[in-house]
Amino acid sequence: MTRNVREFQLVRRPVGLPTPDDFRVVIRELPPVAPGQVRVRNLFLSVDPYMRGRMLDARSYVAPYQLDTALDGGAVGRVEESTHPDFSAGDLVLSMLGWREGFVSDGKGLSRLDPSIGPPQVFLGTLGMPGLTAYVGLFDVAGLGRGETVLVSGAAGAVGMVTCQIAKAMECRVIGVAGSDEKAAWLRDHARVDATINYRAEPNLRKAIDALAPDGIDLTFENVGGDHLEAAIACSKTFARVVICGLISQYNDTARGPGLLNVRGILTRRLTVRGFIVRDHVKRQPDFLRDMAGWIKAGKMTWAETIVDGFERTPEAFLDLFRGANLGKMVVRLE
Repeated sequence: MTRNVREFQLVRRPVGLPTPDDFRVVIRELPPVAPGQVRVRNLFLSVDPYMRGRMLDARSYVAPYQLDTALDGGAVGRVEESTHPDFSAGDLVLSMLGWREGFVSDGKGLSRLDPSIGPPQVFLGTLGMPGLTAYVGLFDVAGLGRGETVLVSGAAGAVGMVTCQIAKAMECRVIGVAGSDEKAAWLRDHARVDATINYRAEPNLRKAIDALAPDGIDLTFENVGGDHLEAAIACSKTFARVVICGLISQYNDTARGPGLLNVRGILTRRLTVRGFIVRDHVKRQPDFLRDMAGWIKAGKMTWAETIVDGFERTPEAFLDLFRGANLGKMVVRLE
């Protein structure tokens, strides 16, 4: 049996904010399922900020996307046909074969999912790579301690909202910075953060943080960069830590900016500033899922998603990440 599926390809490398014209849809015919293979129909596709860096022709921690080749990313799909001993028709699987409607695989890179834990799309967000990022960033990279004052930028994003809730589970005082009153309200009402800042409504982010944490910040979890990182440095306690998870405000820059204007504060406050990449910590996945299951059961962990319907809207969903249109994880629902 063969099947036609659509896939998105990158046709040119974006300059600045990508546009729909940087992508195209191609129809592929899937081959019959051979012995030891599975055919999967994707149900949900992930779009993530890190994908912007892969659209550059530059060396990085992950290989760049190739032009005129299917893009890839996180996806949850259902096995439709299998001759593989580890998978059966009907199984939900996690893969990195997103940006396409379906695929045939020998099973490498596929993980079978337990639908009793949560709905399929949650494995692309809170129980997936973004959640693991928050977990290892706080514990393995930052050394989170109980009762600390924690500042989270991009706090209503896929990584940020998990970061806030893990910190609250560790009895920390959490200040979440987000880009709208709606996002700030979700953080207060559902993630139970202690205080929020809508940075778009604040003329001076540093003063806003100072007002909420006059004694300073112990730990900053940085997802945005730019002015947010400068404000975090300025408001840090002596010997505080800053972990840099993302710099989404700079991903589409076409020229080099002025850099941090207060880098001297790293010296004078004796700060520890460390970047990290989640792929270096995949061995922590079992610990992450164990602890997350406990927090979910205890009512200490919840999530929000922004779901975009329709495979053809995948580039639109991706671009909306950089417009701040998402509350929580942005996913594309195919059916």
